[in-house]
Amino acid sequence: MTVVIETERLRLDELTAGRDEAFVLELLNEPGFLENIGDRGVRDLAGARGYILDGPQASYGKHGFGLWRVTEKAGGTPVGMCGLLKRDGLDDPDVGYAFLARLSGRGYASEAAQATLDYGRRKLGLGRIVAITAPGNAASIRVLEKIGLAAAGMITLPGRDDESAYFVSEG
Repeated sequence: MTVVIETERLRLDELTAGRDEAFVLELLNEPGFLENIGDRGVRDLAGARGYILDGPQASYGKHGFGLWRVTEKAGGTPVGMCGLLKRDGLDDPDVGYAFLARLSGRGYASEAAQATLDYGRRKLGLGRIVAITAPGNAASIRVLEKIGLAAAGMITLPGRDDESAYFVSEG
């Protein structure tokens, strides 16, 4: 386990095949994930393994960052994913996150997203970091505003029909 970021309550480390399939399968099929982020077509452990290998792990190798597993320090329970992504249609890396609904309201998204933003600026030297979210995802918008990102209009990413709310942060 390679710990990338550590906060007071959380550890963010690389998602790995062979350890995280069941967690990823559960998270990617949560109603909130499907509604606000989208259906990734992951329906079984093999699909979760493919998601990990082709998504986060490929991004670690290509960009030096990606989505990381967020784990509670106390007890070691995986609670979500958070990290930096390089998406087609965005010039800058964006902060992304998703957390298990049963653990909502604990401030994990804000804590992990803030730590990720700080890591991107301090450790990776990124100047501008952006974010996108579904326009109706009030909880995600609150997190982005809390960590200092400002609304900058709407954007449609390549291959998508729907618009996303676009947020920016200058480092």
